[in-house]
Amino acid sequence: MKLKLLEKFRQIQMNSFLKNNVFSISFGTGLSKLAGCIRQIFIAAAFGVGLTYDAFNYAYIIPGFLLIIIGGINGPLHNAVVAVLTPLNKKNGGIVLTQVSIKLSILLFILAIFIYSNANLLIELLAPNLSYEAKSIATYQLKILTPCIPLSGLIGLSFGALNSQRKFFLSSISPAITSVTTIFFILLSWIFNQENAYSHFFTYTGLLAFATLTGTLIQFVVQIWEINKIGLLRLESTFNLFKDEERRIFKLIIPASISSGLSQINVFIDMFFASSFQGAASGLAYGNFLIQAPLGILSNSLILPLLPKFSKLRSEKDKRGLQKKLISGIEYCFLTTIFLTAFFITFNNQIVQLVFQRGSFDYSATLKVKNILIAYAVGIPFYLYRDLLVRTYYSIERTNFPFKSSFAGIIFNIFFDWLLIGAPINNFGNISPYNFGVVGIILSSVIVNLIVCILLSFNLRNEDIHIPNLDLLRKISLMSLAAFIDSTLCFIILQTTNNFNSNFAEFVLLIFGTLTFIVIYFLLTKFLKVNKFKVSKKEI
Repeated sequence: MKLKLLEKFRQIQMNSFLKNNVFSISFGTGLSKLAGCIRQIFIAAAFGVGLTYDAFNYAYIIPGFLLIIIGGINGPLHNAVVAVLTPLNKKNGGIVLTQVSIKLSILLFILAIFIYSNANLLIELLAPNLSYEAKSIATYQLKILTPCIPLSGLIGLSFGALNSQRKFFLSSISPAITSVTTIFFILLSWIFNQENAYSHFFTYTGLLAFATLTGTLIQFVVQIWEINKIGLLRLESTFNLFKDEERRIFKLIIPASISSGLSQINVFIDMFFASSFQGAASGLAYGNFLIQAPLGILSNSLILPLLPKFSKLRSEKDKRGLQKKLISGIEYCFLTTIFLTAFFITFNNQIVQLVFQRGSFDYSATLKVKNILIAYAVGIPFYLYRDLLVRTYYSIERTNFPFKSSFAGIIFNIFFDWLLIGAPINNFGNISPYNFGVVGIILSSVIVNLIVCILLSFNLRNEDIHIPNLDLLRKISLMSLAAFIDSTLCFIILQTTNNFNSNFAEFVLLIFGTLTFIVIYFLLTKFLKVNKFKVSKKEI
């Protein structure tokens, strides 16, 4: 009885804790996303789909990888520090934090020196087909960005330390600091260049790298100031104490970093092949940016609520209930993502023009990015379905097969990237007549995700979870038919009202078109009986 009361009390505490912090986390994350969106608009206006931004995307691959994997919120280092520091008092937690910071900083500082010394070689390996000028700019930018490498470890530790003391707002808002700094640098560059035609603020080719480094440094200083404020900053270190806690942190970091880094390998592969095409890296960055925001919202709203239900049903050994929840989740996954695919394909021109087309981002850049956006849009259903399946495996604690399928996906991605850009061979040229350019690299990811989804779906039978694949295929076909009809009708409407020249008129047209698109899709899927969504008082 006492145990039940204690468990109930803990649950009440946890619910209260979540309610008290969910607003600050959501608000901070929302501001960070908004700042990121404005930053991307400024970058597009300043650099367009050009050489400098292309080079920056290659220079940022290694520092960005470390900032995401090691220095990111919910990254391996962040999660390890939260797990280890939360039970400790501030004094002991501060000592552990100092000891881990010193050792990790030494390792990352050595790595930074190696990368700085071999920047030219690394750019050559990452982007062998870039022009000489682009490689030179990328090498210059990578050297500027190398201090971000040791800073990534310190930022990841700071995130974990702050969250272990339930300080969530600063962690959520911190990524916005780099975005705001980049916007500030671009504005300063414009002002300097207008006042003096011969003035180059930090040299234009290094502007983004300097802005990113400065923003990362400011982010670190702000977090250190907050850590000192809450009493976790301990400059003294006792290396003989808390050895077990240190080992736990490093043991948690290494396998988690390998697992998290596996998905990033495909990014390296895509960028490697994209170096053959001028402006490809910039186009991929802009197109991916437009897709990731709605995908993130869908993932959080559709998949995250299912995971605790899966875990509970598994613990209750209710496989039938888990199977029903999964099938329902798959249906909603395809219902929403097919809608999103059709929406981006229909309104691609309006979206790219409204968000990016200004300054250096001219009409030719719009044409390039909207084709990339269409290719990305085709892959949305498979991307989210794969995410759902992988998380399902993790919720039932079967991680071996998703790990193997990720390795298989890397091999498939190398092959299809190569094949869809003409199957080039040194000294022989392209051996395939089909060269889809940068769009082929995106379609490669679509094919790979589809293959992995099929493998993961059929393997669920080995876990005694049976998905009615033929029935789901029928429903997905009907959803696709509804999306096709909807897209065709809206495209006809767009063609008849395509005489607007102002951004405001385009914005109004996009809002009206979006509402029309939603209504038609809802009615068609209801008519075809593949839409279970109901708006009721209970759900509201």
